[in-house]
Amino acid sequence: MTRTYSKDIGKEEGKEITLKGWVNSRRAHGKLIFIDLRDKEGLAQVVFTPEHAEVLKKADTLRPEWVVEIQGKVVPRPEKLINKDLPSGTHEVQATGLHIYTEAKTPPFDVTTDGKEIGEEHRMKYRYLDLRRPRMQENLRMRAKIEKLIRDTFTEEGFAEIETPYISKSTPEGARDYLVPARLHPGKFYALPQSPQQYKQLLMVAGFEKYFQIVRCFRDEDTRGDRQPEFTQLDVEMSFVHQEDVLALIQKTCLTVAQTLYPEKHISTLDKNGNVPRMTYAEAMEKYQIDRPDIRTDKNDPNELAFVFVVDFPAFEWRESESRWDAVHHPFTMPQAEGIEDFEKQFKAGPDKMLAFQYDIVLNGFEIAGGSIRIHDPKLLERVFEVMGNKKEDIQDKFGHMLEAFEYGVPPHGGFAMGLDRFVAILQNESTIREVVAFPKTGDGRDLMMNSPSDVTNAQLKELHIKTEK
Repeated sequence: MTRTYSKDIGKEEGKEITLKGWVNSRRAHGKLIFIDLRDKEGLAQVVFTPEHAEVLKKADTLRPEWVVEIQGKVVPRPEKLINKDLPSGTHEVQATGLHIYTEAKTPPFDVTTDGKEIGEEHRMKYRYLDLRRPRMQENLRMRAKIEKLIRDTFTEEGFAEIETPYISKSTPEGARDYLVPARLHPGKFYALPQSPQQYKQLLMVAGFEKYFQIVRCFRDEDTRGDRQPEFTQLDVEMSFVHQEDVLALIQKTCLTVAQTLYPEKHISTLDKNGNVPRMTYAEAMEKYQIDRPDIRTDKNDPNELAFVFVVDFPAFEWRESESRWDAVHHPFTMPQAEGIEDFEKQFKAGPDKMLAFQYDIVLNGFEIAGGSIRIHDPKLLERVFEVMGNKKEDIQDKFGHMLEAFEYGVPPHGGFAMGLDRFVAILQNESTIREVVAFPKTGDGRDLMMNSPSDVTNAQLKELHIKTEK
């Protein structure tokens, strides 16, 4: 018999159907036993009656989280027992058959609550159980809808979704790299990408013009509520664009997701033309003392979304610990200069006064996406590396592949990256990205479910030509 999902039982009134799922709860009322059966679509009430004595006897053994298959007839609930909070709440299933697939131990915590009363370490250790709770199911299913909508939107706009490597070259991009030993090349290492930045720019050299990817990124840095060792971003790059083109695409992406999938939320900051407002970095710092201001009118309203663009970031900042100038965003960001001569003039006058074609979009006080127009002149790019304190031989060693690629004809280009975990968390009214990631690490970077990071054998280390210090 074809399986019916819980939300659809009302369409099958008077028919025999088959349900499959988990026992969410069990209640005995006199000679009747009721269970709520849980599947991916929600809950369905099933009643076992003396009319089918063997099935009733078997149902008496059922306990929460057992996995079962039930046959039964769909009937309307009495009007006073209709549950308007459930899609299936107008009907119930009178059981005629029961098959128990697997029994289950009593879970270490209740999976029917929102889980916020349970310690994080306990939830992470039994994440496969934690994910059964309705709130977590809703978070991940909405995340899937957001990603599909993004993919559909970008594909319709003529973007190609292109995968880039997960093992690459270690380059200085701000955070520590996760290193991967290369067994076939003893003493050498790959690195997991902090972002696909160089690859997506090389795709512009390759002539794709419009690229996007929903991609995993890796950074070996201290974790916190909105940061994980691995995270997901929407990565985008376009050729022959100005800053205005990129800002328009960021705005369209954010508003399409919010307005299509979250109609109950109100976007409080749009101007009369429906555009996200802007402020310069200097204005944000002067008025809010932070470059990601929360401009909501009511910060206690979970359904208020306040988007704002922050533009005109400084190009360089002084690194006191290293006694050198560094790029505020990354070295590929285009300074607001008319060619290399103007760049030299401005840098000599004061690097701290130089601005960049860099931009962020902020939502409710969190940066959810940022990017820049890139340097496409290889001479200017090399000069930026130099003023950041890099020696010519180091530039060639770390970025020679980029400089060489740019010598073969590179279009002007720019793009952005969106922190997808953070965007989803805000839309779902969650306080940390761990609530919208299926299998996150704890605050200190551990996976308690898999018990990692973990030791490896001496044989594995020997094969990689690695020795560890205790």
